[in-house]
Amino acid sequence: MVIESYSDLIAAAQQQPEPQRLLFVLAKAELPQDATASQQARFAEQQGGALEPVLCVDKLPEEVTDFNVLVAESNRTGMDWDIAFIASMEGRAGHPPSSDEAEQPLTLMVNKIKAGSIADFVTVNKQGELLQLFA
Repeated sequence: MVIESYSDLIAAAQQQPEPQRLLFVLAKAELPQDATASQQARFAEQQGGALEPVLCVDKLPEEVTDFNVLVAESNRTGMDWDIAFIASMEGRAGHPPSSDEAEQPLTLMVNKIKAGSIADFVTVNKQGELLQLFA
């Protein structure tokens, strides 16, 4: 299945043979303190900067069928973010992974994002639009 929207992602997760748990790392675009004039200009045009993870959460697909649910929940934390990185975990024997089981994969996601290894994740902006980021 080709994923062209957040709805496609949810549908794909729900169609898997084993139940899924979705992993979300929400990141804020930041400008490094030692940024050059060129980097500052690109950042102003929303074309550059560093992505710093600020929130992590795991959800069952049915808990976040509407992306606005995730946005509303994140708004209650008071943490601002620009990009959501999304991955999934497969369950076993008809049971989805638990939140405890999601903790280590979420940590690994944060580390990958900080290292610029983002190719394995679906990325969406705060409006739920899929993005293609280049590291």
